[in-house]
Amino acid sequence: MSYVEMNELAAQVPVGSERLTVLPFGNGAERLLQNRNLNAQIDGLSFNLHGQGHLIRASQEGIAFAIFYGMEVMQNMGINLSVIKASKANLFLSPIFRQTLAAVSGSKIELYNTDGAVGAARGAGLGVGIYSSPQEAFANLEMIESTAPDTLNPAAVKVAYEHWKEVLNKNL
Repeated sequence: MSYVEMNELAAQVPVGSERLTVLPFGNGAERLLQNRNLNAQIDGLSFNLHGQGHLIRASQEGIAFAIFYGMEVMQNMGINLSVIKASKANLFLSPIFRQTLAAVSGSKIELYNTDGAVGAARGAGLGVGIYSSPQEAFANLEMIESTAPDTLNPAAVKVAYEHWKEVLNKNL
């Protein structure tokens, strides 16, 4: 199934995936969770209700919520995040993921004409002195798309996030 087809299925499911929750951990001890390893988990699955679209949307929401959970840690340290800058690649290709992350965080998402490999190369160039500043290293990047925080129903996304956090806390 292509990414386009997956996003089309996910778009048919309401925000919150009808309480189907994905905790997207499992790549090792999570610093975000004080080095606890919860593994990836699916909570609330009902074979009578949930289909492929629910699983796809719940997975995208779960990843967006995990990112925002980390952003909350930074906010509690006094770091205000109003703009998220990313490359138009990987999960940021999904409108559902972008809209969910923008709505839950209240941050605008700006997508640029680059990817992680190019960013790493520019960062390395900065580190070895090819560029004199971060501004020079990234000067020719062009914002190609943005997502506003109110593109999706922010109230529904906040309710879904609170449910996600309840499931997370139950497992901690």
